[in-house]
Amino acid sequence: MAAQNAICISVSEDKTEQHGPEDEFDYSQRGQWLRAAVLGASDGLVSVASLMMGIGAVKHDVRAMILTGFAGLVAGACSMAIGEFVSVYSQRDVEVAQMKRDNRTAGNNNEEISEKEALPNPIQAAAASAIAFILGAMVPLLAAAFIVDHTVRLGVVVATVSVALVVFGWIGALFGRTPVVKSCFRILVGGWMAMAVTFGLTKWIGSTGL
Repeated sequence: MAAQNAICISVSEDKTEQHGPEDEFDYSQRGQWLRAAVLGASDGLVSVASLMMGIGAVKHDVRAMILTGFAGLVAGACSMAIGEFVSVYSQRDVEVAQMKRDNRTAGNNNEEISEKEALPNPIQAAAASAIAFILGAMVPLLAAAFIVDHTVRLGVVVATVSVALVVFGWIGALFGRTPVVKSCFRILVGGWMAMAVTFGLTKWIGSTGL
């Protein structure tokens, strides 16, 4: 009986060791990449869609909307890449300086090397942010490219962007293990507000004859 109990305890410990890393996984480690990817994609989606809605408020030409959206895509991707690079590099410098101070006190150089390897890479973060922005910005551009009627084009852009925002919110919630409804609702309402404000203000300014 004691032998059976010992075997059961051993098997239980083995299962705990097998499932432990997954159960104890720190999802905050995904934060840096998740933030860069979701922020870049949603920013590209909302920024370019808002620009296209704004120009669509005063011009009915599809070419003007596409050119405006493409300019926003290029400028936004460059801005996101540079901003992410500077931000992550600054964070890395602060963490490296802190590691040096801590390890100088403890006298452990090997630990400092391993900790440096675990730090986020500024170039990779910048590239991920720029690529995510481009992918998000392509959604409203492709949605509007083949629609001739102006009113239908605006409606298609809003509908397509809304679906994409929900998908981005769901992806962010899935990888971050956060509430799905809350995440989707937050990003959807934010996107609607950005498009509505841009459309309304541009329409108002255009009506004044400036």
